[in-house]
Amino acid sequence: MTSSDATEIDPAQSELMRARAGEYLEGSTNGRGLRVAIVCARFNGAITLRLLDGALTALSEVGVDRADVSVGWVPGAFEIPLMALAYADAERPYDAVITLGAVIRGDTGHYEVVAGECARGVQDVQLSTRVPAVFGVLTTNTVDQALERSRPDETNKGRESALTAVEMVSVLRQGSLAS
Repeated sequence: MTSSDATEIDPAQSELMRARAGEYLEGSTNGRGLRVAIVCARFNGAITLRLLDGALTALSEVGVDRADVSVGWVPGAFEIPLMALAYADAERPYDAVITLGAVIRGDTGHYEVVAGECARGVQDVQLSTRVPAVFGVLTTNTVDQALERSRPDETNKGRESALTAVEMVSVLRQGSLAS
């Protein structure tokens, strides 16, 4: 995942760096055996559904069993962090939490508050619980931008968020980080 081909990691350079470090951790996208929670915002729900479809498709492709996926809906993006915390801090916590929604700029300052606090809250969840909480909430200027980022293809941000979640679980379970 990069913003352009120019910023993609060159595999040969990565191997050179690996040779220069005592420990070099990289995650994989093998999701077999993982429990994954997805928190979805109902506000702008047509966009969220497209993101959810991308996330569920990706999780299935990497081997996460559908029985190990929980989807929880909340009213809007502002409520996402609390539900994410509930999943991450449950009696039997999930291995990763994916957060999905769409905050689209309007004519008031509401956008900045909701988008910023949602992002901060999701970050707080992962830092306080050590459970990867992936921010898959679109923050766009227009509905068209949100539709573009939720297309049913490889560029779907829900898909990217699911793959990120699986990779983060993998890398955190490796080497000196493994518990």
